[in-house]
Amino acid sequence: MTNAGGVHGERATRDAYGHALLELGVSNKQLIVLDADLSRSTRTEWFKQRFPDRFINMGIAEQNMVGVAAGLSLAGLLPFATTYAIFIGRAYDQIRQAVAFGRTNVKIVATHAGLAASHDGGSHQGIEDLALMRVLPGMTVLSPADYAQAKAAVIAAASHMGPVYIRLQKEPVPDITEDGRAFEIGRANCLRTGCDVALIATGSLVSRALDAAAILARNGIEAEVINVSTVKPLDIATIGAAIDRCGYAVVAEEHSSIGGLFEAVAAAMSSRPGCRLQSVGMPDCFGETGHWHELLEHFGLTATAIANAARTLLATV
Repeated sequence: MTNAGGVHGERATRDAYGHALLELGVSNKQLIVLDADLSRSTRTEWFKQRFPDRFINMGIAEQNMVGVAAGLSLAGLLPFATTYAIFIGRAYDQIRQAVAFGRTNVKIVATHAGLAASHDGGSHQGIEDLALMRVLPGMTVLSPADYAQAKAAVIAAASHMGPVYIRLQKEPVPDITEDGRAFEIGRANCLRTGCDVALIATGSLVSRALDAAAILARNGIEAEVINVSTVKPLDIATIGAAIDRCGYAVVAEEHSSIGGLFEAVAAAMSSRPGCRLQSVGMPDCFGETGHWHELLEHFGLTATAIANAARTLLATV
């Protein structure tokens, strides 16, 4: 896939995390990485090999990992606590009390978000983590769209004072961001301008929103595409401007339609007259077992589904 910026290829955002940690490990001696016995899959193994004295395998004990991370933060270190998105729920009490309520400088990084743990089925597919994290006071929630943006987001999170949650993907996703571009927390990016409908997406569905815009363009419909890489704090100005221009918006996320980006946008835009929104996200159900791309197709998390949702909205004009 090629976007307007001419970026090619596909890379996994979990790989970006591993590479960002290696860079940060050199520049920041206070950085320490914790993992819940998943270092090979989360790519923290790369940091362990390079900086073994600053890596702690906490075992399958996410609650303890988060508590230890909070303590390390209070001791002046910069902890990155890592696991799968599905296992975040195990440590939610500690995340609320020791990290969010305690306002500790802990970075929580979750790989295998959405349907990515595809062959493990619904029990391992984290489709509710954005809802859990964005409701916590003071928690910054990042959901980068591709490798380059994920790497920049990890680096930005290291410099940001306070709790941060970063949502990453296992599977390779199309490159739509140029390597080396700085990540600005709290800022959404307009990737394509349009005047008929806004496609507001996060994470793995950003590239699919761009593909949906290309599909719609063939039918004479000009779609604006907004990459919401920071789910909280939400960039209300950029999103609002897109909706003001278009009047209609499709919100796309590899997450439950309940409590995630769609509801965040709906709440922020509720006072705008004439604003019409449509969700493309997981329905109120758990995932299933299969290949990742097959599951995206099965649950309607595709470029075609986004384009069809836009057409449905426009048909109400």
